[in-house]
Amino acid sequence: MRKLHKPFYAGALVAAATLTLGAGLARADDIVIGASLPLSGPLAGFGSFQQWGYKHAVEEVNKAGGIAIGGKKEMVKLIIRDDQTNPNMAASNTQTLISRDHVVAMLGSCTPALVNAGALMAERAKKPIVTGCDPLQVFTSVRKWKYAWDLFFSVPDLTVAPFKMLAAAGVTTNKKIAIWHDNGPDGQANGKKLWPAFAKKFGYTIVQNAEFPTDNTQFTSIISEAKSKGADIVLVDAVTPPAIAIRKQMASEGYAPKVLDIEKGAEPVQFAQALGKLADGILVGGYWDPSFPYPGAADLAKTFEKETGLTSSQHIADSYAAAQILLDAIAAAGSTDADKINDAIGKTNKTYVVGPVKFAADHTSKLPIVSEQWQSGKAVIVWPKASATGKLLFPMP
Repeated sequence: MRKLHKPFYAGALVAAATLTLGAGLARADDIVIGASLPLSGPLAGFGSFQQWGYKHAVEEVNKAGGIAIGGKKEMVKLIIRDDQTNPNMAASNTQTLISRDHVVAMLGSCTPALVNAGALMAERAKKPIVTGCDPLQVFTSVRKWKYAWDLFFSVPDLTVAPFKMLAAAGVTTNKKIAIWHDNGPDGQANGKKLWPAFAKKFGYTIVQNAEFPTDNTQFTSIISEAKSKGADIVLVDAVTPPAIAIRKQMASEGYAPKVLDIEKGAEPVQFAQALGKLADGILVGGYWDPSFPYPGAADLAKTFEKETGLTSSQHIADSYAAAQILLDAIAAAGSTDADKINDAIGKTNKTYVVGPVKFAADHTSKLPIVSEQWQSGKAVIVWPKASATGKLLFPMP
């Protein structure tokens, strides 16, 4: 369960475009790994948590003496560069990490546009990269990967979750749905294809399907149309700043559907902090919670909050696990050779803080989906029942 304490901005853990973590100054025999993360821009809320997860995994390994390479323990040096929520910068950072920083392997950014941009550069250079934060089907649609590996949720699992949740709750709506989605890769996958398909399957009617630029700030016309058509359910896919604007403008327009599900943008703590009580009742898909019965789940959240004085996010878990997987693979390979590390990643078969991880032939490992809802400043799991940490608030206030 995630709760609100105080804001966690990108600057809370990093004050420069590049952050280097390791045993003091870099040494010739350090094991250098790198990551390009959105530490500024619209996705800074995601990147700040990822940064901590990567950093924490590296610190644990170094405190234990490092990793044995050729029979000698060596320290891990982690270099993080800010991609500013810009795919071109993510690609450029990846090239810099490879050509100038001489990384042996990498960790990914967040969301398809950034992850895929970096992964393509890594693939071209034949350097392994382990990532979370990229919905699996969007990741695999880019190409047949050889050096890139993704642990995250399945897009169909995410898009069907609101329908399964409503069916399980037994609530009543007029079955009219408005879909609002940005023109990014996952926004289009959800809004144009999957939500309409699942709506039809579950007996709902789509009365509106509106697309907008990822940086859009004005939504009054879209909202007015959905309101006039009487949609009881609104499904949204947008990054955090537009997601916040959408909720505020819905309130200004007096539009109160019974169900509001905002994917991606409603997940980070900053979303609920910016909205206060207006966040109550908003649903969003989730894939991890400290209550999950995986080794170290509860302790990971406690450690984060103790170290930072801030509120944890599920992104500390997939990033921490991704880093552990990469570090375990380097240890298993006993080498900094890219192909040997890559082969070891492919043989991963272990339960991490996010659950069991075993990569399929398409280089993905699926995390289970839950439905979360913001309630009084807390993100509680409301579906499925076996994982629930609270009860569904219906209709949305």
